[in-house]
Amino acid sequence: MTASSGGRLGDTNANAESPSAPARSVVVNGNRLDSRELFASEREIIISHGEDRYRLRLTSQNKLILTK
Repeated sequence: MTASSGGRLGDTNANAESPSAPARSVVVNGNRLDSRELFASEREIIISHGEDRYRLRLTSQNKLILTK
């Protein structure tokens, strides 16, 4: 997925993992997103990359862990 500078990137794969999860979007500035927007109300997000799914978690020490 790509978005233009200052655009909004939709979370189109959220419903694939959790049917009850509401759709939401985050602001993309150039090639940056703010992790506070990604983890607005959750400690974990699922990233779809082709056929693979990755789990991005926010730790209690405010660090990021990406696992397949």
